[in-house]
Amino acid sequence: MSRREAILQPVLTSTLLSTVTTTTTNTISPTVTLADQTTFPVCSFGLQIYNDQTAYQLTRTALKVGYRNFFASVLAGNQKGFAEAIRDSGIPRDELYICGSVVSNRVPGFDAAYQATSKGWQRNLIEFAYGNIDYLDQIMLDYPGPDVASIQGQWKAFEEMHQQQKVKSLSVSNFSTKQLDAVLAKAQVQPVVNQLPFSVAYHPNMEQVLAEHRARDILVQAWAPLGKSLGGRFNAAIRQKCAVIGKQYNKTWAQVALRWILQKGVTFTTQSQNPEHFAQDLDLFDFVLSDSDMAVLDSLA
Repeated sequence: MSRREAILQPVLTSTLLSTVTTTTTNTISPTVTLADQTTFPVCSFGLQIYNDQTAYQLTRTALKVGYRNFFASVLAGNQKGFAEAIRDSGIPRDELYICGSVVSNRVPGFDAAYQATSKGWQRNLIEFAYGNIDYLDQIMLDYPGPDVASIQGQWKAFEEMHQQQKVKSLSVSNFSTKQLDAVLAKAQVQPVVNQLPFSVAYHPNMEQVLAEHRARDILVQAWAPLGKSLGGRFNAAIRQKCAVIGKQYNKTWAQVALRWILQKGVTFTTQSQNPEHFAQDLDLFDFVLSDSDMAVLDSLA
């Protein structure tokens, strides 16, 4: 068993199943220790809402349900609304895990990518300052640059943010193994998370991808864990298979699909805009899918 598996597996099995409940007073999501020794809640709320006012409202609801890990991507343009919701919640900053992002993937060459990424992380801090947020727990490169030099320029800018103590952890999204290795070849601070499209309905070369990330001590975080952003791959037949399994555990199809992700040693960021689903997406820690159920779910993609 690798160090990553040894850390994550106890989190997702019996030690927490009897104590983690969907209340409004506790941090519901259990945590994993990342390669840089920071603590990361396994369930994240991702704000894919292109409106500050709606982002504000949904963030307040997510906080009340129990979310404490938030991914506020620059692509959605709602970091100000999110930050204001954090401010108005009154929840202490040290009880929250906040991840921002930078998009600088269309700029070729080291220097240009470095400059674009530097401006990007500084822009994050400007937006988050509306909520009196003066540092981030994590910053994520939404996409890799077009060549090795640009990727390394992007990473140099991130490392400077880290050196200035404006962020605790550095991460990436949509990086291939080759692109991760371009970062690692020069990195003084390594990426600890790679956010990838990953779900019951979509997990190409799953075992190879997960093994490659374990070997590099990089945690995979699933985006689109219920398939909304993956071109309809999460079709009615797959949802029905998940629902049949869910009846054994008194769980919904979506809860089964999310639990499968966790039992693969992967974390996730949900993108729901339906407040009724928020609590359901956290209510995952009072059951364990059997090996036979996992095998069925493995076969659905």
